[in-house]
Amino acid sequence: MKSFRFILIAGLATTCAAASAQQPTQTVTIGYVGPTSGSMAHYGVDARNAVTLAIDDLNQQAVVIDGKRIEFKLAAEDDAGDPKQGTLAAQKLCDAKVAGVVGHINSGSAIPAGRIYSDCGIPLISPGATNPQFTKQGYKNVYRLVANDNALATGLARYAAEQLKVKRVVVIDDRSAYGQGVAEVFEREARAAHIQVISHEFTTDKATDFQSILTNIKSKSAPAIFFGGNDAQAGPMLRQMEQLGMGDVRLMGGDGICTTQLGKLSQNAKPLANVVCAEGGLAVEKMNNGKAWKAKYDQRFPKEYVLFAPYAYDGVMVMADAMKRANSTDPAKYMAELPKTNYRGLSTRVQFDSKGDLKNPQFTLYTYQDGVKTPVFD
Repeated sequence: MKSFRFILIAGLATTCAAASAQQPTQTVTIGYVGPTSGSMAHYGVDARNAVTLAIDDLNQQAVVIDGKRIEFKLAAEDDAGDPKQGTLAAQKLCDAKVAGVVGHINSGSAIPAGRIYSDCGIPLISPGATNPQFTKQGYKNVYRLVANDNALATGLARYAAEQLKVKRVVVIDDRSAYGQGVAEVFEREARAAHIQVISHEFTTDKATDFQSILTNIKSKSAPAIFFGGNDAQAGPMLRQMEQLGMGDVRLMGGDGICTTQLGKLSQNAKPLANVVCAEGGLAVEKMNNGKAWKAKYDQRFPKEYVLFAPYAYDGVMVMADAMKRANSTDPAKYMAELPKTNYRGLSTRVQFDSKGDLKNPQFTLYTYQDGVKTPVFD
């Protein structure tokens, strides 16, 4: 009896192995676009790493769709945070007939790319574009996995008024789609919260010298600044604030400055201790299995975690989940499943509203303690 049982089990194992070997395979390409060169490269590399991690995890799961073993692969493009390069990258991925795209972190790149992907029938899930206009264009293929600027800037303005007791503020924006958008929302909500907006100043997303603007702000004795821009500018700004004797002035901003790199970029200047910034989503440690996931990310990509990685990871997983439910990797078929998404992801439970935004977006406020990004409410 034992001999017969052993032969039976061995036979079944051989049959299963043969069936697995004979199962047809299909390669499915997921596109990624983000800044992997230039001053914002750390954002883009961070998110690209997470997309790579998600694709590897899916391939280890041996996903089967429509009777085929799916082998996911990545096609990554660099937009350097530039809208023109972003649209060229989008068209390139359309021409390559990728199954979907996760990326376009910068609002300036994501907004025009939405139309290109809509025209070629490919879904776009952005892990970082926060300008509300991104999902207001009426395209049915566009989704966002983070809170938009309305939520971030409104929450920060209310915290500034109610908790920090800020009475007067100067607003600066870098004239990018992201920086201008988040600064305009903050200014509107600050006024609504009875904070006096002393002035609205302008710079660029390439600037590193803020002496003139800061000297002008110092002459107005402004106790606080809101900066709509990125950490590559906020870092030098904090250093120059210290040089000008503005160490007690508070700097506030959205997720663009709210990175793990800000301490390094500012060389831990004294005003860093007065930074308060808002980031969409929970702290990674508070996410679903977040500590273990972050440890895995850090082991694979040491010292490259910045900000958008959890949302980029979830973008790939949400796309794959829709493919499974549609039993198809064809965008024309699985795209209809994306609005029905109810996926327990790393960052949150992903459910979309009619525009493609999260139904229940969350955000977290951060400060910097001894140069380390730290949640305000732990």
